[in-house]
Amino acid sequence: MSDIPESFFHYLAAWNEADTNRIRAHLERSVAPDVLFVDPANTTRGIDELESMIRSARQERPTAAYLRTSGVDGHNRRYRYRWEVQIDGESALPGMDVTSVDAEGRIVQIDGFFGDFPPLEG
Repeated sequence: MSDIPESFFHYLAAWNEADTNRIRAHLERSVAPDVLFVDPANTTRGIDELESMIRSARQERPTAAYLRTSGVDGHNRRYRYRWEVQIDGESALPGMDVTSVDAEGRIVQIDGFFGDFPPLEG
């Protein structure tokens, strides 16, 4: 188990910010300037690209809520946790992130996965 880096709270606030003009301020408190974000649908490099992606998501789905749905487990500045996107209170997309932070606790990389784990084969 590990303490949750403060940057995680600011990062989640960026995703939930209704005023898209305030997203950048949340990101500046949470991510490194050259942050890498990778999930099945997006790859961004740097705070500008990440901000643009989040702005687009907020504009496309203004009623979406982005929630962490598990505790945070971590070691060696790497953390994993489950999340969910809800639209109008209904689950729209569950997933999991593996997030790395630098020595100051700023997020340097987010590797996102959609859905649950696949079933065990064999």
